[in-house]
Amino acid sequence: MATVFTKIINGEIPGRFVYEDDDIVAFLTIEPMTPGHTLVVPRAEIDNWQDIEPAVFGRVMEVAQLIGKAVCQAFGAERSGVIIAGLEVPHLHVHVFPARDLSDFGFANVDRNPSPQSLDEAQSKIKAALAALT
Repeated sequence: MATVFTKIINGEIPGRFVYEDDDIVAFLTIEPMTPGHTLVVPRAEIDNWQDIEPAVFGRVMEVAQLIGKAVCQAFGAERSGVIIAGLEVPHLHVHVFPARDLSDFGFANVDRNPSPQSLDEAQSKIKAALAALT
């Protein structure tokens, strides 16, 4: 059975994409720890990050680094956080988000009901930052 991320990638479920290539996508999470919280996901359904081919994992992290720069620029943060938790959805995904202090690294602090407008604004800001970076 396809994961929820595969359904988003295939357009079966809506997603707010900020980046796409042949192997990797990046879209906003619906429960952000901080505004701009983005998931970097390989198109291939790989559950555990230790099982991914090193070259593909390198691409995932290359895109995560690009997204990290973009969220910093878009949200005025000096740093971005990166987490690979791997517990919520059995499809490798890297959490990338603007981070100002360690409290930003808490899944217990996610916004469980962000407004669609705030997510749309975050998507626009990140896409604009990515365009300026590339």
